[in-house]
Amino acid sequence: MSTLFTPLTVRGIEMRNRLWVSPMCQYSAVDGIPNDWHHVHLAQFAAGGAGLVIAEATAVSPEGRISPADVGLWNEAQVEAWAPIVAAIRARGAVAGVQLGHAGRKASTTPPFGGGRGSVAPEDGGWTTVAPSALAYPGFAEPRALDLAGIDRVVQDFADAARRAIAAGFEVVEIHAAHGYLLHQFLSPLSNHRDDEYGGSFDGRVRLLERVTTAVREAAPAAAVFVRFSGTDAADGGWDIDDTVRAAERVASLGADLVDVSSGGLVPHQHIETGPGYQVPLAETVRRETGLLVAAVGMIDDATLAEAVVADGRADAVLAAREWLRDPHYALRAAAELGVAVPAPPQYLRAY
Repeated sequence: MSTLFTPLTVRGIEMRNRLWVSPMCQYSAVDGIPNDWHHVHLAQFAAGGAGLVIAEATAVSPEGRISPADVGLWNEAQVEAWAPIVAAIRARGAVAGVQLGHAGRKASTTPPFGGGRGSVAPEDGGWTTVAPSALAYPGFAEPRALDLAGIDRVVQDFADAARRAIAAGFEVVEIHAAHGYLLHQFLSPLSNHRDDEYGGSFDGRVRLLERVTTAVREAAPAAAVFVRFSGTDAADGGWDIDDTVRAAERVASLGADLVDVSSGGLVPHQHIETGPGYQVPLAETVRRETGLLVAAVGMIDDATLAEAVVADGRADAVLAAREWLRDPHYALRAAAELGVAVPAPPQYLRAY
């Protein structure tokens, strides 16, 4: 028996196993519209046995994109482009999810394989970024601090994007509150220096995430709603695992179904020691302290390790990224290595 290959049901949506595909930015869209690259990229993981395939960080507004080449869900043309991709994932037996995000002060940047690193100037197709405070991420352009009307627009943008995600056929909607993007920028005292109701205390800094969670839950009542946190900033004076535990309880009370725990991304002077399963202790802490459904991520690229994480009760599911790029059939391979018989596409049965 394998716990990793036991189904997990979240808000009535059954994932056939607990080995999932983490969102991975492809920086390959035009005007936020996914294309054939995204179709093949995501559908192959479903054919490879994934229980859940979460599409990359998808901007809720044009200015929320990490780069000009990011995908989005701020208009109907994008919904139409996502729909056949979602259908392809579902036809191959996986659940389709999407991560909704806003990059905040880390928006309008050059794609990592674009020949440089830094902000894209408005005259070159970039834009002025926004953040909780006018504090630039080192090496990037200074953002504009959001006023209250701007904050209201962000909440509405998340709600509208969630409705479009459901229209496209997605069943899981993940709110991206990690990796130094806008919602994380509000959470951390290192990037949020506001003195109004959205800053200062923990209650103030978590307020925007609470509003977004409520709005997404209302906009997508039948969806499974996940929230991704950076469990720690890994920097002095920053957001930490105790904050994550408290915030996880808050979003769960507002309708979030699962917490996805990563780390870092807010400041370049973070100190994180990486290695196989290096972020699992963060997920384990949140699960132990809250009793919530939790997913772990971070170099879980071995079937035995993935099995142990869920079998030992450290997390309810495992997300991987780079290993899926190396082997789009990671789940089928993991099942074979663990001696578990799982359904495979009939075209691939000779391999199993």
